[in-house]
Amino acid sequence: MSEKKITVLDLLDLDLKGQDSLNMKCIAGRSGLYREITVSDINRPGLAISGFYESFAYERVQLFGRGESAYLGKLESEGNFDLIKKFFTYEMPCIVFSHSIEPSEFFLSVAESSRCAVLQTDLISTDFSQRLLRVFSNIFAPKKTLHGVFVEVYGVGILLIGESGVGKSETALELVERGHRLVADDIVEIRCVNGNSIIGQGANKLISHHMEIRGLGIINIAQLYGVGAIREQKEVQMVIKLEAWNQTKVYDRIGTKGAFIDLLGVKIPIIEIPVKPGRNLPIIIEAAAMNERLKTMGYYSAQEFNQNILRWIETGAAQRDYYGKEDSY
Repeated sequence: MSEKKITVLDLLDLDLKGQDSLNMKCIAGRSGLYREITVSDINRPGLAISGFYESFAYERVQLFGRGESAYLGKLESEGNFDLIKKFFTYEMPCIVFSHSIEPSEFFLSVAESSRCAVLQTDLISTDFSQRLLRVFSNIFAPKKTLHGVFVEVYGVGILLIGESGVGKSETALELVERGHRLVADDIVEIRCVNGNSIIGQGANKLISHHMEIRGLGIINIAQLYGVGAIREQKEVQMVIKLEAWNQTKVYDRIGTKGAFIDLLGVKIPIIEIPVKPGRNLPIIIEAAAMNERLKTMGYYSAQEFNQNILRWIETGAAQRDYYGKEDSY
């Protein structure tokens, strides 16, 4: 797991589109674009510009909306320039004005001399805050890479892991052929979002939808099967470990004992599927995906089976069936 660092310039250069776009531009203090953003949060500095600096979260991005901007105008009209100068004595990552608000020349000149970047967006404060926090959630989320194949089967994100050559890519290719979608092959990057969700995607977006099939080579899933056969990212909801069949190992045959794997502090259900000739892995994985969806709806097949067996035993029918049969020998 590696720590992510981002500068104000990196934030401006992010390729964000649609509902994720921040619509920002730098209007002053370009020399401060290389300041690092270390806290994934936003501060509204209304109290600070009024002179109250106790618990001032200066290490956060400072957002000026209409209220803060109106108060700045009031300070300047009253000649309270010292309060504005004191505000810039704190080393803030950057300042953002929403609603396309144009700060005064005095404010911009102090920002220039303090080497603090002043940015502007045409978004309203609420929309900008929500979008920036989503961006921060992705940037600062704990991350690591795994060797495996990530697919979406019946809406369930399934991470296939196992030793090299066990058949992960071939299984995923058959799943794509059956109408499911590939998220990433070989190297999967996962990140923890909101402390309880694991989001997976290709570690390299340029090659994540290519697949290596031994004996065939590299194939492009999007080109062969269309864009409907791929996804950019998906929540990891199940891990399936493929392993060569081991005659001495006892595999779970009922499924009443759920196993979990820890991924970045989040427990994800995991099942082990032994691989040997004659087993139809894609159908087994499809059944596992549908069974997982049933579990999220509150239905547990294995538990119901176990309860039915117990009720059958308690009624005495099992004893009558056993002792009522004559010995045929």
